[in-house]
Amino acid sequence: MKQELPKSYDHSSVESRLYSWWEESGFFHAQPNPQKKPYCIVIPPPNITGKLHMGHAIDNSLQDVLIRYKRMSGYETLWLPGTDHASIATEVKIVEQMAKEGIHKQDIGREAFLKRAWDWRNEYGKTIVKQLRKLGSSCDWERERFTMDDGCNKAVLKVFKRLYDKGLIYRGDRIINWCPCCKTALSDAEIEYQEQDSHLWHIRYDAPDKSYSITVATTRPETMLGDTAIAVNPKDERYTDIIGKTVIIPVVNREIPIVADEYCEMDFGTGAVKITPGHDPNDFEVGQRCGLPIMRVFTDDGHINELGGRFEGLDRFECRKQLVDALEACGNLVKIENYKHNVGTCYRCHTTSESIVSKQWFVDMKPLAKPALEAVRNGEIKFVPERFTKTYYNWMENIRDWCISRQLWWGHRIPAYYCDACGETVVSEENVELCPKCGQPMRQDEDVLDTWFSSGMWPFSTLGYPDNTEELKYFYPTSTLITGYDIIFFWVARMIVFGYEVMGEKPFDTVYIHGLLRDSQGRKMSKSLGNGIDPLEIVKDYGSDALRFSLITGNSAGNDMRFYIEKVEAARNFCNKVYNASRFVLMSVEDDVEYSIDEKLLTLADKWILTRMDNIIGEVTSNLDAHELNIAAQKIYDFIWTELCDWYIEMAKPALYSDQANQKNNTLAVLIDVLTKSLKLLHPFMPFITEELYQQLPNSDKTIMLSNWPKTDENCVFVDDMKHMDIVMDLIRSIRNLRAEMKVPPSQKISAEIIVKDATAFETAKPYFMRLAGISEIVICAETKSQKASDIHLVCDGAEAIIPLASLVDIEVELGRIEGELKNAENEMNRANGKLSNPSFVAKAPANVVAEEQRKLEMYRDMLSKLQHRRELLIKER
Repeated sequence: MKQELPKSYDHSSVESRLYSWWEESGFFHAQPNPQKKPYCIVIPPPNITGKLHMGHAIDNSLQDVLIRYKRMSGYETLWLPGTDHASIATEVKIVEQMAKEGIHKQDIGREAFLKRAWDWRNEYGKTIVKQLRKLGSSCDWERERFTMDDGCNKAVLKVFKRLYDKGLIYRGDRIINWCPCCKTALSDAEIEYQEQDSHLWHIRYDAPDKSYSITVATTRPETMLGDTAIAVNPKDERYTDIIGKTVIIPVVNREIPIVADEYCEMDFGTGAVKITPGHDPNDFEVGQRCGLPIMRVFTDDGHINELGGRFEGLDRFECRKQLVDALEACGNLVKIENYKHNVGTCYRCHTTSESIVSKQWFVDMKPLAKPALEAVRNGEIKFVPERFTKTYYNWMENIRDWCISRQLWWGHRIPAYYCDACGETVVSEENVELCPKCGQPMRQDEDVLDTWFSSGMWPFSTLGYPDNTEELKYFYPTSTLITGYDIIFFWVARMIVFGYEVMGEKPFDTVYIHGLLRDSQGRKMSKSLGNGIDPLEIVKDYGSDALRFSLITGNSAGNDMRFYIEKVEAARNFCNKVYNASRFVLMSVEDDVEYSIDEKLLTLADKWILTRMDNIIGEVTSNLDAHELNIAAQKIYDFIWTELCDWYIEMAKPALYSDQANQKNNTLAVLIDVLTKSLKLLHPFMPFITEELYQQLPNSDKTIMLSNWPKTDENCVFVDDMKHMDIVMDLIRSIRNLRAEMKVPPSQKISAEIIVKDATAFETAKPYFMRLAGISEIVICAETKSQKASDIHLVCDGAEAIIPLASLVDIEVELGRIEGELKNAENEMNRANGKLSNPSFVAKAPANVVAEEQRKLEMYRDMLSKLQHRRELLIKER
């Protein structure tokens, strides 16, 4: 026996109870099942340092919609959860925590630091996983993974050695991005560019004997401490005579050569460029071609080192200030221009990064990028929306070698071992203690791998690789990846690269890209702006269903969206609408009655709602298959709110209240059928309320999430009835609009004559007109019986409604009201006419003010004409 639903829906008493039951019952768990098709999503692993934010809320709501839809559609559905160790972010957190205790990581050593890090991860790192449950995320928590667990570490070591053995991972001195704050290397993808106001300093470099000079421009004058040449284009006739000669670096007083290289653009500035191979990637390449020495003048923390002479020890920006002063004093500062340009910053701490030459580990990306590019070009992997393929192509076609070493302790330690005695280097999946060449002790590389190296293996490392597990064979390739456009470079591209290199096939077939959530003013949510929204607070106040639905409706793939609390309130109101409608239906259901639809007893409204239900099932299914989640959600909303609740339930009430048991039960059978299917369609978007209501329906399965997704019915074809119902609804809307226009109170009943070709077929629609249009007396006929000049005619496609004016208004009262409106319209018309007849007003008033008065004049003229016509009709009706 079903329990009676409370009068109102309380999400706080439902959501945690249902989620615990789902999880304890194992409804989220998936196993390789040869009887079913697999569908798998690997969650973009949130950082263990993080707490749930609105970006996670969007990401996981979208994933859960597809997971629940596919689960109900009969797939063996795995949503694999996990977290990312986030090397830089986590180490920064732990270092900050230690600083409060007055401890530095070097004081306690690597092993003690790592113990602290693991303790921190075990205490705080699972917070976000618990929070994801609050959103209703139906992840297979039995399979939860961590990017530094034993399985993932095994995969990382295997892939590193594989790429090293193939010559695709190498160690060398290269120009890299460096964060002076985090004191670690960064890949190109980890650099964020910010537009900043700065200057362009024009500096003159003189010949040793002052017989010639060259002027260059730079945004970073402090790097001149590391200049090793001035470069010009070999075709630039201005400098042909001095190529191969030398100039003196001002202030520094060091002699450097003038070299020729086609990198220099003759028509840009003076055509001459200062070359600092140690601190600029382009200069590094010029230096390699021209055989120039490399001077690194910055320390790891952004100060000037011993090569900076008198500037040694200064912070880089203080050095800039003092060096510019010195250039001005010696007369070599030609001019300073204001200049706005993009400056690279660390994606974690937002400190201005530096380019430095350093010995690091790199991945040779060009050969790895080829199959990854071809997979998207040939459609093997599809981006939704398709326009993001351009972003992907641009990155992959211009890809540079990936710096994968990080000067940190928290992360996957690089499996390279060095022998200081003989210089041997060994890369191994196992620890190497003694050198295989000379037998002396070996030491392991101190650096760890870029976090994205392990994250790039997420689709297969989480399924068991390098072991050939049943899960890996069944669920890989995975199906859909859902993520934001901001990590296409960081993560998506690298997963595709590793998928083809390691597994020999794609990691997933579809990449669904969503936009960023911004505040109501269109600003990015951030701590600095204080405009962040805590999704858990929204869940607490409005419920998870309301938050999820508000984030999906109006959120088209790839586009940013704004957060409005009004949208959440509207979604909460929709929850209440669904709940109240379901409760109304369930209150009429009797436990001892078997409800089944008898087609012979179907009314016009029954046939209409069943057909509309069938249409919506087909449309929503197609939308979900095409990843048009927002469109699917809106269609379900419109159907339930408008067609089911506002139309059909109201049209069904006469049958429900009648004493004809067969008709009543058949109408209830239709209501139960449509409500059941509607709840199933809504379930992926609003899992909690749909489960709560579904449990109360007759003949429901154990859980809605394992029930069958509704299918279209080829036999549900009531073409003529649909046409008739469209006419009925059009007429009802017209009559309602007329009542509103004439201010007829809802309690006042009117009479009407409906003229329609097939009058007999429309006889069954009389109760609908009477209930929904407030009609007490209605005649349906093929041609009009009687007609007065004052009758109001409402015409729609295929029918006409004739409403006697006297049934709409009390004529004497209405005449009095119209006289008042006539007087007001005349006064306003005279006022506007007076202004426009005044030459001074027309000449002196702004054009928009004059135009507005002209608009008002026309409006009141039209109003006056209509009121006069209405008065004439009423006088005739007296």
